[in-house]
Amino acid sequence: MDTFLTGILSYEKIMGVFSYESSEVDWCEDNYKHSENVVEYFNTMSSFIFFMVAPVMLYLLHPYARERNLAVHLVWFMMIFVGLFSIYFHMTLSFMGQMLDELSIMWVLSIGYSLWFPRKHFPYFVKDRTSFSRMVLVITVITTLSSFVKPTANAYALNFFALHILYSVIVELKRCTDQRVLRLARAFIGLWVLAIVCWLSDRFGCSFWQKLNFCYLHGIWHILIVVATAYGSTLIAYLDASLEIPYTLPEVQYWPRDYWPFGLPYIALKTSSKSQKQC
Repeated sequence: MDTFLTGILSYEKIMGVFSYESSEVDWCEDNYKHSENVVEYFNTMSSFIFFMVAPVMLYLLHPYARERNLAVHLVWFMMIFVGLFSIYFHMTLSFMGQMLDELSIMWVLSIGYSLWFPRKHFPYFVKDRTSFSRMVLVITVITTLSSFVKPTANAYALNFFALHILYSVIVELKRCTDQRVLRLARAFIGLWVLAIVCWLSDRFGCSFWQKLNFCYLHGIWHILIVVATAYGSTLIAYLDASLEIPYTLPEVQYWPRDYWPFGLPYIALKTSSKSQKQC
């Protein structure tokens, strides 16, 4: 009998992580305001931006991925899962939704880190990118498993990957004189900073925004961070292409029109018999 009751309690505990509002995180938006089945309506709807931008970026970056490494597509393929898990999290505010949302972001960063981190900045004991990617994979898997025991492990992993990637980008930009690339970098940093401000304001300044009856900054964060990721991944891809495949003469262009002030950036490649670095 005791074993039976213990089994029931264990089952209920396991299933509890899937239940509505089982997460300790609750964003500023009013819960169940527009639907009795969706906890945070605007945060849920704004997550669909991932499904709008990701397929376009997969298409735009395909020439670069085909020339460099088709594994590059994993970054934006995983972004689709980030959007899916973000919808699930904000629709339910469940603990499992929170974990899937955070872990999918960590895997996007780790994939980009393993693919694009410059070889010249590898640790001395790493000889090639394959070994580096395996090392990153092992660290990511360990962090993923540890996060279910200690969820704060996600924050450490996310900060490590993000800050180290940002450091490598800044180092590489110091030698760049291409004004298009520098403009792309400024736009990326501006969008990223604005997205972070929205996230922090929603998380820690909720009472202020409630007084203004404007509790949608986390949803705006979703939109800004997706666009910032498009700019950032294109910037990093350009820097990688200029180092690893300079003979393609990489060039930053924008979709749908290159001369429009706003658009999604991508890498246009040309062929040349003579290797040439633009940055």
